[in-house]
Formats: sequence, structure tokens, C-alpha cells
Amino acid sequence: MTSRPSESVNSQSHRVQRPSLLSARRLALMASVGLGVAVYGFSPAPHAFNIFGAAAHAEVNQAVTNGAQPVGFADMVERVKPSVISVKVTMKKATDASEQSDDEGAGSPMERFFRQFGGPDGVPQKPGHDGRYRGMMGQGSGFFISSDGYAVTNNHVVEGADKVEVTTDAGKTYTAKVIGTDSRTDLALIKVEGGSGFPFAKLSEGKARIGDWVLAVGNPFGLGGTVTAGIVSASGRDIGSGPYDDFIQIDAPVNKGNSGGPAFNMQGEVAGVNTAIYSPSGGSVGIAFSIPASTVKSVIAQLKDKGAVSRGWIGVQIQPVTQDIADSMGLKQAEGALVAEPHKDGPAAKAGVASGDVITAVNGQSIKDARELARVIGGLAPGSAVKLDMLHHGKSKVVNLTLGQLPNAQEAKVDTNTDSKGSTMDVPRLGMTVAPAAKVEGAGKKGVVVTKVDPKSAAADRGFKKGDVILEVAGKSVATPGEVREALEAARTDKKSSVLMRLRSGDASRYVAVPLANG
Repeated sequence: MTSRPSESVNSQSHRVQRPSLLSARRLALMASVGLGVAVYGFSPAPHAFNIFGAAAHAEVNQAVTNGAQPVGFADMVERVKPSVISVKVTMKKATDASEQSDDEGAGSPMERFFRQFGGPDGVPQKPGHDGRYRGMMGQGSGFFISSDGYAVTNNHVVEGADKVEVTTDAGKTYTAKVIGTDSRTDLALIKVEGGSGFPFAKLSEGKARIGDWVLAVGNPFGLGGTVTAGIVSASGRDIGSGPYDDFIQIDAPVNKGNSGGPAFNMQGEVAGVNTAIYSPSGGSVGIAFSIPASTVKSVIAQLKDKGAVSRGWIGVQIQPVTQDIADSMGLKQAEGALVAEPHKDGPAAKAGVASGDVITAVNGQSIKDARELARVIGGLAPGSAVKLDMLHHGKSKVVNLTLGQLPNAQEAKVDTNTDSKGSTMDVPRLGMTVAPAAKVEGAGKKGVVVTKVDPKSAAADRGFKKGDVILEVAGKSVATPGEVREALEAARTDKKSSVLMRLRSGDASRYVAVPLANG
């Protein structure tokens, strides 16, 4: 699982274990292994070679002296470490006397997540003497980006904070103000009050390459000013935290409290902002994720300018083009972003974009998958003119439109626990039962609603669940179970191995490629 490595100030103390001293004999044996043939080929004498002899010691010492020494990071650390800060947040949460147990919020996935892995609010403190407020504290990391006290950290470090304090590498503590946050990228901009002349870091202009060295500097477990080293292990990682995931993966040890801290490249520039770790225990296992400097730069510029981030929006629900979907649609490659449904009155709908269209390029830039489309469009300003290259019913099509502004939230929900009040029909060989949506309460007027799914069926394997509404089968709208069956039989007659269905689940639409059984 991935977790955000911010840290509760009430973490348990940690003992530093001293490594046991190696004996002289053990050291000598280790050196001999390193020298290999040079050591054992030293004496032509037929009797056993004395490894502790003076000549052998001289040979070992000379070889170590002449050998290449590893290059350290001390000079680099001296340059960049003063720009890194520890961030401490305090917040108050109103509670009732009956809600003062440590199980508060039980059942909330985010609550369990943060309590286990040290989220921004850390571990709740005991209630005050009046029993009405529970103080909560948390800590993370950050770094200055200007001499007048602007600093970058993670949104999840300062979210909901009543008070923010930063401690510099020199040990001085200042109060800071939250200038703006962006939950979609987990970035925040804060500013120190009452100070100036701060050492600051520069965001990298280039792209981190796999194999590059990086230094992670931060405040793990409250141990401020901690430096760890590693390399860039991968790039473009999607960890499922949001539509704009494009993380750098690093193997430098990152732990609770490192959230918001920088990962420096060997030029002393910030290559990324550490924000999450993959760990079964909450501690470092060598898999950490950093927000790329390019993303940080564009987001922080908007936060500094207006305290919020505005993103372009074309108004479509999209999904990846899997190989099954590509085969069902007759596409040569499983690339692009499949439009599940355009939003009514959105820019795409007004420009003629329809369900089933595959967007392959934006302003001439090829689109590999749905997430890349979200990142590209989200990186453009509202009001920008955009050209979309698409495949419409298998033919190339170009659409020009003007971007709208991405809405802050879409919270509409639909109850999918429906009860059938109309006739139903089994869909052969798929393992589900369907009924006209118009005859099932809450299912709407279009399509057929799934009323039952066999857990061991092909439908279950493809994610069908009770309450899903099938809108189209093989590109044709369906309103009755009979029409679904007819569309499936037609696909079998055409010797197709799978058929594409368009579903509505709650408020979202998606396409599913369903395999067709023979016979």
C-alpha cells in the first residue's frame, strides 16, 4: 500500500542500535576476499599462506590506499541542507464527550490510513479539561523557494491546520501562513512570517532520469535535517492517488515525517517533492514517490499568484483503451483515451465529441492513455483553444474546442442497491440477470439494469455489479433484455470474440469488453 510519510509528534521513541565491532581476523578475511587472486597469489611457498604476515598486511593496506574511493555527498549536503525546513502543524477538533475514544472516525478509510501511517493529524491527544476539544499535532518537511520565506510542502501536511510552525536547519522557529493548497497534486505553499534572507533551493529545469542520484532531506520521525541517498528507480508512476499521478520513484530511504521534503539531484536542484511511500509496515522499504519539479513549478506559481489552481476542462468521462477494448473496436493499438460519456453542455459535447470516440492527440501531442490526457488538459489554462485528434467509429476526426474550467468537486451519488419491480431475463453465458431500467426504481429510463451477478461468471470478472445500467451493446442502444440478447447473438454470428458494452455505474459511465463464449 502507499502511504503519506508525514509524522505524528507522539511517535514512540527509537533506540539507535550500535553495530558490533568486527574482530581483526574478520576484517582481514573480508579484505582478502576483496583482493582475490592478488592476496592468494602473493607467496609461491608450498606451505599454507599466513594471512596475518607483515607482507600480506602491507599488500592489503597498499591496495586499499591505491583503490578508488567512493565519492561522498558532503559538499552537496552543505550547500542544499540549509534550505530544508521541518514543518509542525497544530489543529483543534471539536468533539462531544461521547466521542472521545481512540476509535473516533472508525470506518473511514482515510482515518484508518492516517492513524496507521502517521498522517497530517497524527495520533489524537487526550481531550482537554473541558472534554470538548481534542488537540492534534503533526509534522512533515518542506523547503524554501525564495529568500523572503516562501516554502513548499505537501497539502496533506498542512491541510486543516490552525497553526503552522517551521524550524530551519539553523534551529530557529517561525510561524508560517498557508498561502494556498492543491489537493489534486498534494502540494501546498506556505510563507514564513517575520523573517528574511532565508537560504532557498531551486527547482530543476530538467527531467529526472532513471539511474540519477538523488538526496532526500527531511524530518523523519521528528529527526530534522536527516539526509539519505539513492537513485531514481522509475518515472511516470501512477499510484492511484489521483488523475494527475506522474510520480518519480526513488529508493532513497523516506519515512514518516519526510512528507513535503525535497529530493535533490546532483546539481543541487530539487528534482521532486517527497509525498508517499509504498510500505507494508509504514517504514521505508526503498520505494518512495516524489512529485516532479515540473509539476511543482506550475502548481506553486498559481498558488503564489492567486492561492488556488485553475485547470483546463473538456468535460468528458474517460477510460484507458485496454487490449480487449481495442480488439472489440477494431483498433490496431491499445492507445489513446476512450470517451465513456461527454458531460452535458460541456466543451466536448458542444464540439461534437461522442461516447465511444478515442482521443489520440491534443494539439499534435500524442496521447498514450487516459491519464496522460488528464494531465495534458489539466496543464492548460481555462479558455485555451485546443485541437483534438480522434477516432470516431474507426475513422479519423479533428475537433476544435475552447477549454472550460475544471469544477472543484462533483459529489452527486446514486443508490445502486435497487430492487426489481419488473420482468427480468438471464443473459446467457455471461452470468447475470437484467431488466428494463424503466421498470426498476432508481435506475432511470434508459438501458437495462443488472439485477443479479453470478460471482463466478464472466460478468463478475469484468466488474459488473448489481445496479449497473447497460446503455449500449456493440455500439447499439438497448432498452430491453431482448435487445441485449440480440446484440450478443449478432456479435457471435460475426465471429467476434468479445463485445463492447457501455455501462453507467452511479454517476460514471465506462466501456467494458465482455468475452463471448462459443456455442
